Amino acid sequence: MTSTLTPTSAPVRTGIPRHRRIVTTAAVALVATGCLSACGGGGKLPPDPKVGSTASAPVRDVAQELPKSRPTGMKIDAAGVDAKKMLDLTTDASGELGVPNADTDANTPGWWSDGVTPGEKGASVLVAHFDTKHGPALMKDVKKVKLGDTIEVPREDGRTAKFKIREIEDVNKKDFPTDKVYGDTNRSELRLLTCGGELKNGHRTNNVIFYADLVA
Repeated sequence: MTSTLTPTSAPVRTGIPRHRRIVTTAAVALVATGCLSACGGGGKLPPDPKVGSTASAPVRDVAQELPKSRPTGMKIDAAGVDAKKMLDLTTDASGELGVPNADTDANTPGWWSDGVTPGEKGASVLVAHFDTKHGPALMKDVKKVKLGDTIEVPREDGRTAKFKIREIEDVNKKDFPTDKVYGDTNRSELRLLTCGGELKNGHRTNNVIFYADLVA
């Protein structure tokens, strides 16, 4: 469930600190080539998630960022998502980032725990399966999510970080926008990653990326 792309082979933006480069490129390994690598298989799969890309004006009325607190779930009313658990996703010794286990956690999102927690200043990154070899998964209704919809992330401190979607990007994994997803921001933002496109050789061709801003 990890990618074969390592920090030494991934493209790296120049000018960022070495430790940041290692973590960032490990994350790229997840979304660029190995994201949700158990997609497809023998189960009955949902229609291909050809979502398309769209964007609106940046959200101006953003909320003040929250203190650090681990996420404990994810709710997206538009897609019928109401996950009551959040997995920690970390890099292994080779620098590769894990993803939710396709056999046991197809309906549980994961959080890039080397990044900021949802609601903190910066870009927090969540990952969830669209489908696995067993069939539809948590983000099976990804096509129902539109600009302006809300992603809610409950946290251990009892607060819920609420993010408004301002951009949806449906991109081939080989063209994954590393800097745009993992780059620094001066406010609290969220990236939610899942798979999209058609099924080829047991894997989805695209990543669907939701960019959202903290509004409450």
